[in-house]
Amino acid sequence: MKLARIAWLGLAAVALPLSAVAHGYISAPESRGYQCKLGNNTDCGAIQWEPQSLEAPSGWPAGGPPDQHIASANHDSFAELDVQTKARWTKGKMKGGQNSFTWTFTANHVTRNWRYYITKQGWNPSQKLTRASFETAPFCTVDGGMRQPPMQVTHNCNVPSRTGYQIILGVWEIGDTSNSFYNVIDVKFPKASGKYEED
Repeated sequence: MKLARIAWLGLAAVALPLSAVAHGYISAPESRGYQCKLGNNTDCGAIQWEPQSLEAPSGWPAGGPPDQHIASANHDSFAELDVQTKARWTKGKMKGGQNSFTWTFTANHVTRNWRYYITKQGWNPSQKLTRASFETAPFCTVDGGMRQPPMQVTHNCNVPSRTGYQIILGVWEIGDTSNSFYNVIDVKFPKASGKYEED
């Protein structure tokens, strides 16, 4: 009986979905993948069940997911995230200055750091994301201290001023593997008039 139970537990572990061993996502402001899980983005494919799975090699911007596959972290099963048009994705309102970014983890790895990048003013929102879309330097870096964080962390960052539709790329660099997690956040900044552009 004991052997049968052990065998059953082993089979159950093998049968666990990928999300059970995946790791974390930006929950506020809602990342593109998390917006899919919430139903605010539609026709998203598999990411709606596992927004925490956007993992790729570390080293951004020299390394990491290749151009045109940044939003999906170069996962074929999440390729829908790489579709890029001005109106495709739900956008949250944002202003330059102090903003908070919250990561929610399903497995909280030892962490090297978190980094945040923003698109350049004048980037083309109708083309797939490339490194040229983003500023080279992060506007915010948070040291992870090579420790395991709690299951949720919030970072207060000074976001550069922008106008219109922009994308923020959050990178969670793991300290005990050679990978990082890549989340894009679709946001809109007010125009000079102070009003937000309608989608």
